[in-house]
Amino acid sequence: MDKKKVAVPLVCHGHSRPVVDLFYSPVTPDGYFLISASKDSNPMLRNGETGDWIGTFQGHKGAVWSACLDTNALRAASGSADFSAKIWDALTGDVLHSFEHKHIVRACAFSEDTHMLLTGGFEKILRIYDLNRPDAAPREIEKSPGSVRTVTWLHSDQTILSSCTDMGGVRLWDVRSGKIVQTLETKSPVTSAEVSQDGRFITTTDGSSVKFWDANHYGLVKSYNMPCAVESASLEPKYGNKFVTGGEDMWVRVFDFFTGEELACNKGHHGPVHCVRFTPVGESYASGSEDGTIRIWQLGPTNSDEQEAANANANGKTKVGVNDVARKIEGFQIPKDGQAEGQ
Repeated sequence: MDKKKVAVPLVCHGHSRPVVDLFYSPVTPDGYFLISASKDSNPMLRNGETGDWIGTFQGHKGAVWSACLDTNALRAASGSADFSAKIWDALTGDVLHSFEHKHIVRACAFSEDTHMLLTGGFEKILRIYDLNRPDAAPREIEKSPGSVRTVTWLHSDQTILSSCTDMGGVRLWDVRSGKIVQTLETKSPVTSAEVSQDGRFITTTDGSSVKFWDANHYGLVKSYNMPCAVESASLEPKYGNKFVTGGEDMWVRVFDFFTGEELACNKGHHGPVHCVRFTPVGESYASGSEDGTIRIWQLGPTNSDEQEAANANANGKTKVGVNDVARKIEGFQIPKDGQAEGQ
């Protein structure tokens, strides 16, 4: 029997507290980018392919629980324990808008068309901000049954998905009516929810379970029990045949989507893994941990069909040029301790 190869990740230092959320942008003309949220209050932007540090968004006064980029990676958003959500210019690092809340903001998400920002948190209210009229009062969706843990958009911004910190289930809201149209039942609170790149699946984690749901008909497609409590899972976007998980045991595991067989177990983090995400091109995935580091792991093709497909697509890969990254670095503030380089 062949021994599993030991993966050597890229280790990205810079955060001084636990990393609690990761988000990859779609592929843009400048490549793709990774933003991280941390309890140190400073979201960080990185080159998504290399993990190299580009800049730090400075301005929050409390832990940042959620961070994301818009479709073009021109703006970033973050939700914080300082009772605010902020919109940032991803080229300069400047704050464009700060939306005040009455309690901790746990989750935020740009709409697919980039015109709206969705937030949720301890207030149990989902808010939609019109970014074309940032000074206007947000639209408030019917009250959530519990404190909001995750939010995301689907169905071309017609539906909102949310989960709660203190109760099981994923709620799907019709944006037009503001009402819950479906609840995906889980035994434990859902700690992460991801809509697949092709819009077909919703990937959720609750307790020690990873579930895959049909994003259009809402049926349960697959459910796998993990070796420990999991906090996050992500489906490989290119072939949809693998998924990655992270959780309490500090290991980052890769599984076969169709059989649930464990394909790899990556060790290296020194604390629970709070978030895992595949890159938009599926060649690697990132993990963020209680230990304050982000690790980027390569995913090698596992069979000849995938290898051929990967080779065929190799020439069409989008690389991030030095000048492109330099454009994004301009205007960013470098933290005083100077410890934010990617390694």
